[in-house]
Amino acid sequence: MTTALVLIDLTPHIIALPLAPYTGDEVLKRCLDLANAFRVQGRPVIQVRVDRPHVAEQPPGSDFAPGLVQHGDVVLVKCSVGAFATTDLDAQLRKLGVETVVLGGLVTTMGVESTARAASDLGYEVEFVADAMSGTAAEEHDFAVAKTFPRFGRVTATQEYL
Repeated sequence: MTTALVLIDLTPHIIALPLAPYTGDEVLKRCLDLANAFRVQGRPVIQVRVDRPHVAEQPPGSDFAPGLVQHGDVVLVKCSVGAFATTDLDAQLRKLGVETVVLGGLVTTMGVESTARAASDLGYEVEFVADAMSGTAAEEHDFAVAKTFPRFGRVTATQEYL
């Protein structure tokens, strides 16, 4: 069984938003640690970021955070909230033999949750790294982690993968 790390929307302009319960920088640090651990173990790392549709130029800070993407990572650009609808994420995961996706990134109840729901619908096992994601409000993040995510998969912490 192959497990892949899927990181959502770790771009400077999203990292800089007022987030809670963790800052964008705290989430980025944990996601960097997770990605490094997955790479050392020979597990796939998928990096997904959003491009805003119907704009002539993307806003500053729309690319991946510096140092995040490494050689061998699968890099996808989406034009939707979740990572499956407007990318070939499903095909990439199936090509790699992935059965379980481990999710982190920003924002908990937007890109991360939307990706998780689609992953579950497509038959993937889903794991949520609760301290490697954050919301626009702590209450929103905490509700998703405590009430919504357990319905779709297993809630974990960064330390479990290091």
